[in-house]
Parts: sequence; structure tokens; C-alpha cells
Amino acid sequence: MSTLQVELVAADRKVWEGEADMVVARTVDGELGILPGHTPLLGVLVEGEVRIKSGEGSQSATIDSGFLSVDRDKVIIVAEAVDASQFTA
Repeated sequence: MSTLQVELVAADRKVWEGEADMVVARTVDGELGILPGHTPLLGVLVEGEVRIKSGEGSQSATIDSGFLSVDRDKVIIVAEAVDASQFTA
């Protein structure tokens, strides 16, 4: 099974980078789930939780707002502020 390459980036630093099976985030159009093979997408994120799920479990971060880019199983999430206190390195 293929995986997603995910980057979570705040305005001042890279918060997290790794592999995931699924990414869930809230856009201006509603909650969005990204799985491997997803069509290319550029979305505007609203304040809320971003969840990254992998074989090791699920991690979440709270963002204020930002953008999400999906292309060829790579997901990049960029936000002004990210509270990732629940993330493990």
C-alpha cells in the first residue's frame, strides 16, 4: 500500500515531516480526507484541527488558517500558527 509524504509547516518553522496513510483537515468547503492517489488539489484551510494518521496511530495539530497542497501523494500544509504539542518527533 502506498503512503503520503506529509509536511506540516508554520510561518517560522517546519513542524513535522513524515509518512502517513491519511490526512484530514477542514477547508472553507468542509472537512477533507486525503488518501494516497488523491487528485491534485489546492485548498484554503480554516481554523481547526489537522489529523495525520499512520500505522503508528494518529497525531493532531491545531492551526489558525492556511493552505493545503496535494500532488502525487505529497501533502504540504502551511499555516501561520501551528500548535503541535501532541506531535511526536
